[in-house]
Amino acid sequence: MSAGRMLPTSMRSTRRTFLRGLGGAALALPWLESLGAAPLATGVARRMAHFYVPIGVVRRGFFPGEANDIIPKGNLGNVMASLGKQDPHFKVRPLEQLTPTMEPLGRFKAKVNLITGMDRTFQQGTDVHAQCACCYLSSAEPYAVKGSAWPLNRTLDHLVADRIGTDTPFRTLEFSCNTHKDNKESIYFDNISWYGTGHLAPSIRDPRKMYRRLFSTQENARFHEVTDLVLEDARAMRKELGYSDGQKFSEYFDSIRAIESQMERLEKMKSELALVRFDEPSEAYLPRGEFIRLMGDLMVVALQAGLTNVCTFMVGPERWDTPYLFEGLFDTPRSHHGMSHDQTRMIDDLLKVDRFHMEQFVYLLDKMEAIVESDGTTLLDNTLFTYGSGLGDGSTHQYNDLPIIVAGSGGGRFKSGQHLNMAEGTPLANLWLTQANAMGLGIERFADSVGEIGALKT
Repeated sequence: MSAGRMLPTSMRSTRRTFLRGLGGAALALPWLESLGAAPLATGVARRMAHFYVPIGVVRRGFFPGEANDIIPKGNLGNVMASLGKQDPHFKVRPLEQLTPTMEPLGRFKAKVNLITGMDRTFQQGTDVHAQCACCYLSSAEPYAVKGSAWPLNRTLDHLVADRIGTDTPFRTLEFSCNTHKDNKESIYFDNISWYGTGHLAPSIRDPRKMYRRLFSTQENARFHEVTDLVLEDARAMRKELGYSDGQKFSEYFDSIRAIESQMERLEKMKSELALVRFDEPSEAYLPRGEFIRLMGDLMVVALQAGLTNVCTFMVGPERWDTPYLFEGLFDTPRSHHGMSHDQTRMIDDLLKVDRFHMEQFVYLLDKMEAIVESDGTTLLDNTLFTYGSGLGDGSTHQYNDLPIIVAGSGGGRFKSGQHLNMAEGTPLANLWLTQANAMGLGIERFADSVGEIGALKT
């Protein structure tokens, strides 16, 4: 289609239009009022996304009331299990003062819930780091899965996708920000999404591969050619749009252009680093923030455009000792896992890493809050976006009192602005059950859950 030809009526009036360029390239558009079609009968889509942080957190920086608690010396096993529990005298209170690690959430206090006190049970026989990651969204009851050393079953994202992912091009999308090439650990350390026991839903660790998966039907199509071809077709559509939709349309494609520019910079950095001789893979030395934000931009665009309604996003793998360069934090690359086992000496540096991860989460909240949907709500409003880790503390390997923050309301189905303190021993699966039913599943139990979290429901 040339720039001067009118778009067919069917293309102009379809709510979820695909603009196709040469070579099979395709980009999905967000909802545009000027195209003349009413929103779908079911309303704005519900979405669910999970932002997984490895190695747990430094408790005194994350959890309210623990700033003066002892610093664990590491490898204490269950010795810490009775420590760190929140004040048992309250169950729900407004989320007011934020701890140092959570301070970046300040402008989103009204749209998030802090949930403390939820636990998982470790099943003996597998590595503690691997199990905390791969079983995070499964939470199967220990020893209930026969023929496997892992308490690992079909994960929450795929169960939810069975309900809300059947009409999208991708039922689920799995993102990983692990740029290492050494693969020193098994798949259980680097994946939280599973079709079922022993059946991995592999995450994509390269932004170019994810871009091509989303926007190109030809694997060898160059990503900037995809964007150029689609924008050429899009010029005709601009004439059909009102001012407001024209602005929205421009913002949408500007975001695609921004991702393209980021990837070009990333490729340039890789080329330059390849000329330097050192033992570690060059990707391990790329700035972490830029890489995480680039992958996050791709996730947000995929949710915005309706390419998927369900995503998982690992900010890093569990237990990899290969160092990363955390730009703005340290002068040399650091191993997050290595630091976690020396909290007495590394406490300040670990607190910086925890806050760094929270800043990346907030970056994505900002992106999602800025995207206005057909009913005037935002993408964040219509998403349940969960920050969490499979360890309560990386030094002691404890599975109790996990750090969990839920942002968004899933289309008004969750209350927000709260600090929920769950009773000791509350399974993490109670939250997954509550999220599953907010997405429309209508199930009575998930994994080792014992009930929903009523304080979350509207």
